[in-house]
Amino acid sequence: MKLCGLMKLTLLDFPGKVACTVFTGGCNFRCPFCHNAQLVLLPDGHDSLREETFFSFLAKRRGILDGVCVSGGEPLLHADIADFIRRIREAGFAVKLDTNGSFPEQLRALVREGLIDYVAMDIKHAPAHYGEAVGIAGFDPAKVEQSIDFLLSGAVPYEFRTTVVAELHHDGDFAAIGRRIRGAERYFLQTFRDEGDLLTGGLHAPTREQMEKWRDEAAPFVQSIGLR
Repeated sequence: MKLCGLMKLTLLDFPGKVACTVFTGGCNFRCPFCHNAQLVLLPDGHDSLREETFFSFLAKRRGILDGVCVSGGEPLLHADIADFIRRIREAGFAVKLDTNGSFPEQLRALVREGLIDYVAMDIKHAPAHYGEAVGIAGFDPAKVEQSIDFLLSGAVPYEFRTTVVAELHHDGDFAAIGRRIRGAERYFLQTFRDEGDLLTGGLHAPTREQMEKWRDEAAPFVQSIGLR
């Protein structure tokens, strides 16, 4: 496993759990608003974390941590992700997976094996504008759509989330997203933050008023919606 970082404690990322977050290197998307550009583009040049160091850390946190958030990058890009998560579970920790949804077969396999307790899946944009949001011209979101449908089936607890960027998202987009994820248990709109390691410059956060307006666009279609 290519591990590129560790957040030793989070009370926010894994609902109901005291957790850590481990970051995998590399991603198949090139989202212009990504705030981990070096991790996505140059994972080999990023400070690495040895697996044994990570599992040694977990062993010392038994009884303190409840779970592990596996984030990225895109974790499902890695062929050995199932073995890695299996080992976390065997160590006694619950697992939350962060994913962009572009690997539905791997997602289904992990869930059906009982390896995942919670999934947070990014919805980058309305279907018609997905390529713009992921930085790939002509991107076909069919695989993402499969992951959406799988999570909507209720196979595992989940949330959908969208990072909202003033230059990328507009009126009507969130109604379209809401229709696509109709009936979703939880949907969050996350305000973009420029933390200095972006793939593309010149992007800005929406105003609070815009965020509230777009939340209200999507609200009729989902069970629960919130702003982050």
